[in-house]
Amino acid sequence: MRRTVLPGLLLFTVACADKSPDSANSPAANSAAMAAAAPGIAAGGTITGALREQIPVGPYVYVRLETVNGEIWAAVNQEPLTIGTTVTVHNVMLMEQFQSPSLDRTFERIYFGSLQPTGTAPGGSAEPPAAMASPGTPAVTDAKVGLIARAAGPSTRTIGELWAAKREAAGTTVTVRGVVVKYNAGVMGKNWIHLQDGSGTAAAGTNDLAVTSQDAATIGDTITISGTVRVDRDFGAGYIYPLLVEDAKVAKGAR
Repeated sequence: MRRTVLPGLLLFTVACADKSPDSANSPAANSAAMAAAAPGIAAGGTITGALREQIPVGPYVYVRLETVNGEIWAAVNQEPLTIGTTVTVHNVMLMEQFQSPSLDRTFERIYFGSLQPTGTAPGGSAEPPAAMASPGTPAVTDAKVGLIARAAGPSTRTIGELWAAKREAAGTTVTVRGVVVKYNAGVMGKNWIHLQDGSGTAAAGTNDLAVTSQDAATIGDTITISGTVRVDRDFGAGYIYPLLVEDAKVAKGAR
């Protein structure tokens, strides 16, 4: 999915963890309630505090910050950080009772956002906030995947075809075969997979398909996925997915 101006993470990139909100408890549906539960830290706002602890997990890091509102946990993109320095997390989104299988722990409250160091070196100047890639952000570059044979079956589509007919396909189940070009595990309780199959165009962003699944995948593998097509999927806090295949089942190779 492409990040558009408005929701892109955890992601993220968000990032690392793992209790999937259902439709009634999605970040979008509960953003107002979440903001009310943490006065002074509105969805899309910033958190600044002294870094007391950091736990790297893949391309992301959990950070424990000492702030004017007490100690706060956040999940952010990896940056070189030093314990004791002051950091700011931008464009935050609160998740409650967030489970991280990779750490085998549950965070009562944790904020997802984009990390901007503000005091990592004497005399250093703060840079503008770096845009945090959401889990569904399309691959940064064209992976130059050669044309992949279409999967078998009546509901199959190439990625280019699915983008071209996404409105008509919304709500239906489709099957797509492609190469895994990007993979983020355990973000908001889902694994986020990006596929390319040689169809579509990189310039228009129609060569890349974002997929969520409980199944794992490996970058470089050719897989077949079957899931439900969603259009303009809004996760709140500025993260909108123009095209997303959700709750997909993953099978390696042709099917």
